[in-house]
Amino acid sequence: MIAILETDRLIIKPVIAQDLEAIHTLHLIPEVDKYNTAGIPKDIEETRASLAGWLAAHEQENPDRYFLSVFLRNHQMFIGMMGMKLSPEKYKSGEIWYKFLPQYWNNGYGTEAASRLIRFGFDDLNLHRIEAGCAVANIGSVRILEKVGMTLEGRKRKALPLKSGWSDNFEYAILSTEFIGL
Repeated sequence: MIAILETDRLIIKPVIAQDLEAIHTLHLIPEVDKYNTAGIPKDIEETRASLAGWLAAHEQENPDRYFLSVFLRNHQMFIGMMGMKLSPEKYKSGEIWYKFLPQYWNNGYGTEAASRLIRFGFDDLNLHRIEAGCAVANIGSVRILEKVGMTLEGRKRKALPLKSGWSDNFEYAILSTEFIGL
């Protein structure tokens, strides 16, 4: 089980059943869904089913996926979620993702949370490489990935089935030897 990750302004912890309403609300926001391939859940039961899967993943002895809720440290207010999917052990790599409530965009929270999750991947999971992808039009995510020190490695053409149509996807990565952190 992942420990609670902390930064100066954030507390990042494994999702729990009590996060259901906040997670469901996050997934209902069209701006959050704009570059997300998961889509808006049809009802809270669909979100509950996803959450049950995430909780089960955390119960594994050696989880290959982490699902985390992000809270403002001072207010214990839910502001988003993030996660990491690990590759098979021999590759020593993982892929991160994140989504935040729009009222918390452009405040550095995404960068702070992503940096802390990357540090967890390198320091605690002993990963060699961490990757992330984002739609080419998702300028906010591009900024986050670049601020945490990731390198743009390529562009997958028409790889993301978004509501607006097929989108190209930027592929970013950082190696353990490159990560400085914030």
